[in-house]
Amino acid sequence: MDPLIKRLAAQGVHSVLAQFCDIHGMARGKLAPLAALPDLVAQGAGFSGPSIWGTGLPRRGSRSEYFGRVQPDTLRVLPFMPGVVHAVCNGFAGGLPLDTCSRQLLAAQLRALAQRGWTLQVGIEPEFFLLSRDAGGAWRPHDAVDTLDKPSYDLGAIRRNLGFLEDMRVALLALGFELQQMDHEDANGQYEINYRHDEAMAAADRFMLFKLAGQATAERHGMVFSCMPKPWAHAPGSGLHFHLSITDRQGRALFADDRGLLGLSPIGSQFAAGLLHHADALAALCAPTVNSYKRLAVTRSVSGTTWAPVWKAIGDNNRTCLLRTVAGRLEWRLPDPSCNIYAAVAATLAAGLSGVDQRLAAMAPCEEDLYERHQSGREMPSRLPRDLCSALDALQADSALRQRVGDSFCSEFLAIKRAEWEAYAQQVHAWEWERYGTWC
Repeated sequence: MDPLIKRLAAQGVHSVLAQFCDIHGMARGKLAPLAALPDLVAQGAGFSGPSIWGTGLPRRGSRSEYFGRVQPDTLRVLPFMPGVVHAVCNGFAGGLPLDTCSRQLLAAQLRALAQRGWTLQVGIEPEFFLLSRDAGGAWRPHDAVDTLDKPSYDLGAIRRNLGFLEDMRVALLALGFELQQMDHEDANGQYEINYRHDEAMAAADRFMLFKLAGQATAERHGMVFSCMPKPWAHAPGSGLHFHLSITDRQGRALFADDRGLLGLSPIGSQFAAGLLHHADALAALCAPTVNSYKRLAVTRSVSGTTWAPVWKAIGDNNRTCLLRTVAGRLEWRLPDPSCNIYAAVAATLAAGLSGVDQRLAAMAPCEEDLYERHQSGREMPSRLPRDLCSALDALQADSALRQRVGDSFCSEFLAIKRAEWEAYAQQVHAWEWERYGTWC
């Protein structure tokens, strides 16, 4: 550890940002002196357990303290926080791994996968908005000229916001990201930055780092970096699609088979069937906010296009389905960027493997545009839950998935999210005043 500390000190590092993830998927942590790194690895940075969303820890006793143990392989010098090295933590309490820690949740799923000799690769596609408030306090796209009805790939917006994008490029490259592309998405103020896939845990850690970089960079440019799934009813929302593939010890792709239906092997088809079988319960963990279901709705968009995966179906390069097959891998289109990335990946993996273990039969491929089919009035595949309450009910009812994911975590998640739904349900919104205010 001493050579590492000396090397970091030579780079000007004086502090460690020990960061963990709460149950909502938000980065939390504290700064500690670089000299404390050995203790941070061995014992962990200490936090008051009840002060953190979703730990389930008591206010007294040996298990009231949450310890975030630094994982040395995650150390990254932060280009946007001079003198600080970022370190990802696993949650412990009473000297034991904390079963309500979402990173521990994913680690447990990956250990079970490794026992099969398999490795999960995940490509994550982050979409986000760059926002600010107008003089009246209302949220709007930061770029006031970003007003096209169909703004996908708008080069004018990219040119005007190149300062933010260039700073993000520099920061992400410094953090070890392999960038692939940046583009303006289908809503005003919406962007996507793509980078190379990775092993599942590394991919989840990388997404948390991506958000930290986005927030810091946006602040420097007088913007707000927003992962809100659906800021405006009239425009498309943001997704966080997972591109999933599993390799064996020899590095062979287990999902791909050119001779199989949709280019999938039996294992790939069974994994897909597991995702669709547990989709309603997965919605709670992959789309975990009230606002998520404004995105997962059959609504018109000013751009003329919506990418929301509303129906439980699978199709070859079919973006109107919940599950899209492409080049022998699965694109799981349910998650949005408000999710806890560790819990969403863990639950996705658990659901897919349940399909493999039960040898679930593949669903017939969908070969049509489901939005056009819906407009024609024909019978549709079954829909995802229409709101957070229904998704939570589905997770509560899916005991098999909860047990595979982790009952302690799911119980905490359900309690917190039900309280969130109740708080929302008790609010009186502007729409209600407009519709009902003069009726009585």
